[in-house]
Amino acid sequence: MSEGGHILKATRVTKQFGGLTAVKDVDFELPKGGICSIIGPNGAGKTTFFNCITGFYKPEAGALIFDGISLVECRPDQITTLGVARTFQNIRLFAGMTALENILVGEHARLRAGVAGAILSLPKAKAEEKRAWDRANDLLDFVGLGGKGDVLARNLPYGDQRRLEIGRALASNPKLLLLDEPTAGMNPRETEDLMLFIQRLRAEQGLTVLLIEHDMKVVMGISDRVTVLDYGIKIAEGTPLEIQSNPKVIEAYLGSNQEGAA
Repeated sequence: MSEGGHILKATRVTKQFGGLTAVKDVDFELPKGGICSIIGPNGAGKTTFFNCITGFYKPEAGALIFDGISLVECRPDQITTLGVARTFQNIRLFAGMTALENILVGEHARLRAGVAGAILSLPKAKAEEKRAWDRANDLLDFVGLGGKGDVLARNLPYGDQRRLEIGRALASNPKLLLLDEPTAGMNPRETEDLMLFIQRLRAEQGLTVLLIEHDMKVVMGISDRVTVLDYGIKIAEGTPLEIQSNPKVIEAYLGSNQEGAA
């Protein structure tokens, strides 16, 4: 069970690269079922913090507890199996595979029949394969890509590629979804649609969502709480209204144009 209603708790997390401290003594708690955002200028340590959570980086100091389990010594695949999934700032789809195949790749962490079962076409493996295909098609429908399962990922419009990447992340059946700048490159209509979709993820899938986002309209429109990093240090945390009026945040990040991107 998560501690005190929080699905993720970070305590004094520090990550260094040589003489550069990218994240320093960050404390952070993510409530179960919340939609929360991390903001800050470029180079503030936001993606580095994500990479510590997902096992791509091992912090030099601090603790990361997800649903009662320490993540610090876990590999990325183990963290995925525990129930943490993510998307990336730069879309990382298998461009030469179809939309359906990309979703199936995401389901790999939950398949149990094994290679031998698949090769021998054992009944258990065949039944699992059918469930995987059915779920993949259901996920395509859920992310708004129904009927596009046979389309190569590279041939999908940009907004659809973003949705497909989220669908692939959902295929691992996560409890926590990390979205790294999910609206980057989107037009206003695509951005509005994705905001509504993120809210559906909580309402219909029961997910906790943590996002990095530069679009302040998105952040202030869907977040329960906002955490602000600057030079790897947490300088503020609170509700969207509290963050908008925080002098440190205004000075470090928001400036006079509170709806602009950094």
